[in-house]
Amino acid sequence: MSTIYDFSARRLGGDGSSLRDFEGRVLLIVNVASKCGFTPQYQGLEALYREYGPKGFAVLGFPCNQFGSQEPGDAGEIARFCSTTYDVSFPMFDKIDVNGNGAHPLYKFLKAEHAGILGTEPIKWNFTKFLIDREGRVTARFAPVTKPADLAPEIEKLL
Repeated sequence: MSTIYDFSARRLGGDGSSLRDFEGRVLLIVNVASKCGFTPQYQGLEALYREYGPKGFAVLGFPCNQFGSQEPGDAGEIARFCSTTYDVSFPMFDKIDVNGNGAHPLYKFLKAEHAGILGTEPIKWNFTKFLIDREGRVTARFAPVTKPADLAPEIEKLL
């Protein structure tokens, strides 16, 4: 049986990283974008990371430009935006596709594990969130409209 630890991804502008590096932590995996109506959720995601990080929690951000071309920047631009606008300190990865033939293998796995709203598999928009338990299993999927702060009770249950 696969878990998210079987996958790897490139860090934003950096080297490859095995998700096994996050083994034993509760994770929130989010496809993000810098020019989206939901972009202010970066602030809430960072707040969750700072509050629960010391207890074994991490947010993993995956920029994606598939929805309205709302993540047009390169790795450097994305990193600068996240740092200067939202003081993001949680791990960010290189821009990926989350849908279609070119979808990153991690996202193919996430969607297969938790189909989402009304049983539909494709990611509908930026800031779709997947909650992962300490064993690397997908426990929940949340729509973009779900505010990060609203996830605190679910995160606390897994910690």
